[in-house]
Amino acid sequence: MSRVVVLDHGSGNLRSAERALQRVGADVEVTADLDRAREADGLVVPGVGAFAACMAAIREVGGDVVVRERVAAGRPVLGICVGMQVLFEEGDEHGERTEGIGVLPGAVRRLEADVVPHMGWNGVEVPEGSALFTGLESERFYFVHSYAAEDVPGALVTRSVHGQPFAAAVERGALAATQFHPEKSGDAGAGLLENWLRTL
Repeated sequence: MSRVVVLDHGSGNLRSAERALQRVGADVEVTADLDRAREADGLVVPGVGAFAACMAAIREVGGDVVVRERVAAGRPVLGICVGMQVLFEEGDEHGERTEGIGVLPGAVRRLEADVVPHMGWNGVEVPEGSALFTGLESERFYFVHSYAAEDVPGALVTRSVHGQPFAAAVERGALAATQFHPEKSGDAGAGLLENWLRTL
């Protein structure tokens, strides 16, 4: 059984992420203990709310250092929602630039759409070779966000559209991230988490 740590930095979706991972057979621990986060087979970085607040909370517990260490060592990390956004070099909210963890190139910016936030179920365009979306190519996933990355050079990008195309998920080596909430996406989300566990 894979040992997974959900990084506890006070985010609102910690427990729902924990339950979703338990549902698909992971041995899950929610903790801010950096040694446990380093040692786990997989590290999940959840996040809801604002980029700047999430990034500040992650820095406060030292999570940014552990994420960089794991990515550099090729050890699995999964970012969810704002936990995906903070993996980028920067976020731009309300004209305020905030430095991210920086393990993915580029910036997270406000969606250009008639209705923001993007809230609800949406389909995705899955590239060939995706491990996360094996068997889930025609599924829909649950999104709640106003900001997103447009492109991620050097990564396998699954796209969705809300007003504009954006990165719905990213895979690059042992680093994976979803802009949607797999823990709120029913059987499709459970399937994606199962696929992620198989990569550990």
